[in-house]
This record gives sequence, structure tokens and C-alpha cells, in this order.
Amino acid sequence: MRVITLEDLKGDIRSGMQGARWLILEADEVDSSANLLMFTELEDILVAVDHRGSNPPDGLWQRAVHLILIDGDENDAQEFCKKSGITKVIAGSEQEIRTYLW
Repeated sequence: MRVITLEDLKGDIRSGMQGARWLILEADEVDSSANLLMFTELEDILVAVDHRGSNPPDGLWQRAVHLILIDGDENDAQEFCKKSGITKVIAGSEQEIRTYLW
């Protein structure tokens, strides 16, 4: 399974995404990745965001995300899942985000 990060996408972004299954973003990369998130759906790429250490703001970016790590506990995860519509919300984990990719 090919996993890419924003750092991996230099030059022609679209061709850099080809064949990837996951795009992993850090919380501070989400704002600058709005255009990129459009292409993830076209290329059938799942998006994971590590938002630990910050408070995820509401926004359209959440529609493109399939997995997010947040601070908190299981109740926080369930509440955020309902509010955001993100398929898999993991709260309070110390694991690396790649642990949760499917």
C-alpha cells in the first residue's frame, strides 16, 4: 500500500499522487492543502490527518478526510465523528497515524 505525505508531492502533484492509497497530512498542512484535497477524491486516495495537539476547526476539508487523530477520549471521538462526518476518529492515541490506515 503506497502512502504519501505532502512532502512527497513536489512538482506535478497529480502524477505524484498516482497509485497512492493514502495521503497523510499534519494539522498545520490542512489549510494549504485545500486544492490538493480535490484531487484525492478523483484519484481514489483516502486522506488521514493527525490533528493531535490542536483543535480541528470546522470546514469543508473534513468532507475529504477518512481518518483523523484528535486529542481527548472515546466520548470526544464519538462526538467529533457525529459532528464532522469523518469515518474513523481516533482520540487519545499515542500511536503513529500509519497504525490506523486500512
